[in-house]
Order: sequence, then structure tokens, then C-alpha cells
Amino acid sequence: MSDTADVVAVMSPSGPESDPHATTRPTAAKGIEGRTPWQLAWQRLRRDRVAMVSLVVIGLIVLMAIAAPLAALVTGHPVNEQYRTIGLTPDGLPRGPSSEFWLGTDDLGRDILVRIAYGARISLLVGVASTILTVVIGVVIGLAAGFLGGAVDTVLARLIDVVLSVPFLLVAIALVSITGPSLIVTVLVIGFFSWASVARIVRGQVLSMREREFVEAARSLGASNSRIMFVDILPNVLAPVIVYASLLIPVVIVVEATLSFLGLGLAPPTADWGGMISEAQTYYTTSWWFVVFPGAALLITTLAFNLLGDGIRDAFDPRSERLMAK
Repeated sequence: MSDTADVVAVMSPSGPESDPHATTRPTAAKGIEGRTPWQLAWQRLRRDRVAMVSLVVIGLIVLMAIAAPLAALVTGHPVNEQYRTIGLTPDGLPRGPSSEFWLGTDDLGRDILVRIAYGARISLLVGVASTILTVVIGVVIGLAAGFLGGAVDTVLARLIDVVLSVPFLLVAIALVSITGPSLIVTVLVIGFFSWASVARIVRGQVLSMREREFVEAARSLGASNSRIMFVDILPNVLAPVIVYASLLIPVVIVVEATLSFLGLGLAPPTADWGGMISEAQTYYTTSWWFVVFPGAALLITTLAFNLLGDGIRDAFDPRSERLMAK
């Protein structure tokens, strides 16, 4: 009788042998892990080889900017030191690349390699500082316009339209001409005339989500408008802001170089890529290195930031064709 009971128990549908997935379900459940949109975006970005190479290049440029004093120490050439005897030819022309001056000299006999390294500091500082200022102003105004609505939205939206209609480069040149060239003025001018695009992006995102359930729940719990805007809504609109900011940095670097090229950037003898290219205008036929190396530094920097920005944009958009093909 006991043997029969044992056989029935084994063959019973409630036994473990009757369900082939009984032992695999817990294992499968453990293999499924929740991932936030930020984690998914980072995984996609890591699979983007172009973006990763661009990130490495940007890291090297940042390292070069940080180690600029070390470059001056290794070469033995201070950034503004003029070597009119060994740094210029008997005809007074810049000397080409050599063991003494690795990338050649400029029209005053200064070491181009050292000046490029110090110029990276200016370009990165202006690019990052202006972008941060732009994002802060644009996010605050965009959140206020989209969430508060009504008369506030009307006034701020018209202000955004006015700023976007201003010819940025011409006004920037005029303001810098009036106030005089300086690092702070350059950052403020670029930041002030660039925030409107960020504000428009944020405003559109906030308008689409201010009536959603999580916002209504926060209101019902008595949360203030500032808490809802900056704690509940802001994290949900950061992705497009980060994408725009990553693509804005190279634009700001080019604008700063343009102002310096026109003589409206930092005052000489500060090392600046745009200023170096401007100084090389009359020497490009006889001293190619004078214009090629600063121009290459500007090109590589802006290209790396643009490619990284494209990669970040694709990482936050899983529907893009390039990611679907991977």
C-alpha cells in the first residue's frame, strides 16, 4: 500500500516532476534585473565605438590642458617667452618643427606646442563655463514657463522668441567691443545669448508632462511648485538638455575662437587658438605649421565633442536607426 502511495505521489500533477519549469522559474526571475533609462543609455553609449573614441580624445585634450605647465617645464619654454635668436630665422620668420621646438615657433619666436597646450585651457574653460551658464538659465526659465503657464508662460515665451531673433554673433562682437575683451565677458555674453534654445526645449517637455499622474499626485500631497518643478519634473527632462549641452560645447568653442580671431577675445599675449590662427594669416605661405597646428587642435576638439554629442543623442533615443542596427 505504501509503495502504491509513493507511485501516486510521484505521478501526481502536484509533484515537482510534473512541472518542468518549477526549478527554472526562480533562476529565470533572478536573471531579470531592472535598469533605469540612464543605465540603458550608458550601455548603448559604451557600445558606440565612435563616441568612445571621441571621449578618449576629449580626455587627452583635457589632460593636455591640465598638464600645460608641465609641457612648458619639459620643453624649457615658458608660454609667453620670445626666442628671437633661436626661435626665428635670420629673415625674422618662424622656425619649423625641430628637436628644440617640436611644433615650431610663431612670429615672435614663441613655442607653438606650449601655446597650444595653454590655449586648450581657454577653449575648454569658456566652452564648459558658458554651457553650464546657458543650461542653468535655460532650465530655470523653461521650467517656469512650462509649469506655471498663463501670463508667466506668455511673457517668458515672448522673451525666448526675442532672444532667439537676435543676431547672436553680431551682438556678441558689439558687446565685447564696448566692454573690452576678457574671459568673464566672453563667458557671460555667450551664456546670455544661448539660453533661449535650452529654455524652448525644456518648456516643450514640461508642457507635455505637467498634467501627468505623478504631477497630480505630488500636488495632492501638498508639494510646492518649486519642489514639483525641480524634484519631480526636472529629472524627466534632463535627457534632451544633456544632449543639447554636449552639442553646444563645440559651438561655444568655435564662437570663442571666432571672437579671438577678430581680435575681440582675450587680450594678448594670452595663448588662444583663435588668436594664434589670426596671427598666422600672413605666414601661411612660408610657415605652414604656424596655422596648421592651432587649426588642427581646434578642429579635433570640436569634432570630438560633436561626435560624442551624436553618440549621447543616439544613446538616449533607442529608436534611432544606428542603434537598431547593432
